[in-house]
Amino acid sequence: MSALFEPYTLRSVTFPNRVWMPPMCQYSAAPEGPLTGAPGDWHFAHYAARATGGTGLIIVEATAVTPEGRISPYDLGIWNDTQAEAFRRITRFLTEQGTVPGIQLAHAGRKASTERPWKGGAPVGPEAYGWQPVAPSPLPFDERHPVPTELTVDQIQEIVRRFAQAARRALDAGFEVAEIHGAHGYLINEFLSPHTNHRTDAYGGSYENRTRFALEVVDAVREVWPQDKPLFFRISATDWLPEGGWTPEDTVRFATELRAHGVDLLDVSTGGNAPGVRIPAGPGYQVPFAARVKAETPMPVAAVGLITEPEQAEKILVNGEADAVLLGRELLRDPSWARRAARELGGEVRMPDQYHRAV
Repeated sequence: MSALFEPYTLRSVTFPNRVWMPPMCQYSAAPEGPLTGAPGDWHFAHYAARATGGTGLIIVEATAVTPEGRISPYDLGIWNDTQAEAFRRITRFLTEQGTVPGIQLAHAGRKASTERPWKGGAPVGPEAYGWQPVAPSPLPFDERHPVPTELTVDQIQEIVRRFAQAARRALDAGFEVAEIHGAHGYLINEFLSPHTNHRTDAYGGSYENRTRFALEVVDAVREVWPQDKPLFFRISATDWLPEGGWTPEDTVRFATELRAHGVDLLDVSTGGNAPGVRIPAGPGYQVPFAARVKAETPMPVAAVGLITEPEQAEKILVNGEADAVLLGRELLRDPSWARRAARELGGEVRMPDQYHRAV
């Protein structure tokens, strides 16, 4: 059997294959009113198409644990029960198709309150549903972004509680996997990296202090997330800075600690925390970072980064570089990529009965 289409089990959850969809924001939720942050028809159609296409795990886009934690006013949230109820339609359909439903719990930190990318992505203020961003330190992302408000210790602890509350709602909404967003320059990543964390209290300075917030979030979520369900953590394995940033060595060290705190898989990405850095993007360019974590720690990993072809994905798994692959842009282009890959590699994916004439 193709390695890409071998089932994979973490705790009590079995994924039908290793073709997984990473979180990709759709910026399509209502920015105000009673359904603020709740998924709607676009989200249902978007995720349903990838499920009927054979994707083994779908991780719903970055979903904010507080209103101020959204990347944009149009992002999803799960800080109230109305939002959680709206997700049930999606999780129910994904489960019916044999796809495991996952959700990424997130806080955007200093990169919050921005316009949708196709509208330029610039920071927005109250006149466009925006708000004042917060961060570990009062350092703006770039010259366009406002100086964020430095979080107090009490505010940090409140955000930790909000992650746990969001995890409870995600469970009630029918999700089988929870992923904590610690990558791409958002709040947890900002605490981890010395590039963005200039604090002098217990949450800044040393490696132990800079990782404190992330581990507190993991512990709070793991406490409410059932022991029989897996918990993922998404990380930027490097800031791509020549010095003064988070490094691959930090990632390897942290992966072992996350494993000890109950994280079941590391979703390995890179970058996003510093503007203007040189990133050598190319096919599979982030895979070596996942491979290193897998080789040097007991933590299972998923690889991401311009993985586009079935043979390429298969090789990553056969070579032992990752336990699963996450296809982002390629699944936007082709919702049925898993079905095409199965044909090419001799694997099998579930075909909806309604599509039997296409077999």
